[in-house]
Amino acid sequence: MTLTRRSANFVLLMVSAIWGLAFVAQRVGMDHMGPFGFNAVRFAVGTIFLLPFLAFGVPGTRRLPLITGHGRDLVLGGLLVGILIFAGSTLQQFGVVHTSAGKAGFITGLYVVFVPLLGLVRGLRTGRAIWSGVVLAAVGLYLLSGEGLGRIQLGDGLVLVGAVFWALHVLGVGRYANRTNPMALAVIQFAICSLLSLGGALLFEELTWAAIRAAGVPILYAGVMSTGVAFTLQIVGQRQAHPAYAALVLSLEGVFAAIGGWLMLGEVLTAGELAGCALMLGGIILAQIDPRGGK
Repeated sequence: MTLTRRSANFVLLMVSAIWGLAFVAQRVGMDHMGPFGFNAVRFAVGTIFLLPFLAFGVPGTRRLPLITGHGRDLVLGGLLVGILIFAGSTLQQFGVVHTSAGKAGFITGLYVVFVPLLGLVRGLRTGRAIWSGVVLAAVGLYLLSGEGLGRIQLGDGLVLVGAVFWALHVLGVGRYANRTNPMALAVIQFAICSLLSLGGALLFEELTWAAIRAAGVPILYAGVMSTGVAFTLQIVGQRQAHPAYAALVLSLEGVFAAIGGWLMLGEVLTAGELAGCALMLGGIILAQIDPRGGK
């Protein structure tokens, strides 16, 4: 599947919308299951959902061979991004238990800043336009959260470390997306995350069929849409997008989460939160001036 840069950007915008609306499903699901159990079943559903597309291809698109380039890229890349997803999602879920949703949302959104910072380590060029967009997006996330950071407590620290892993995941996908079959990469990373989460659930939680049935609808949305569809579209979109710009677009999940809360939960955005949305959109537009990082 080959996309133009504009189409790739739109795909990433769709991903951020799906992820943002998934916050509602995840909130309901956590009423019935622990973080490890929910992630184990969620990523298992995502893996199973993608297997037919991996075997027979996506209708209307050219089917890629299972192994493209070096097979070791698929194995190593799948292991890497699978572990990174597991680390990021686990730390975020446990961190939210010990901190407010507003602070957790802002701290998680700091992966927008971490992506270009970590990209410098591997020599990835990031221009002034993207840096300016990063600053606007970070300020927008701060206003959208509606709270200040204050002092770093246990939950804040867990979510902050999780944000680093989400940034590393964006960079990892950016590195391997063009070297592998993106569908195969997605299946491997989901399977690894599910297995690691299952191990955590069996060791530290009580995972029952009754709990899985009670959280059935949230699990299906999180597994099929947020995991199977969105993470795969992320890989496809990042084949043509600069990693720092991809992180900016994906960070809009906070905006869509706020919109979903307003539409489905009756939450009202304050003037400051609306200003935050506007600044984040401004950051996206500014970064698009030179999405390849030229100066």
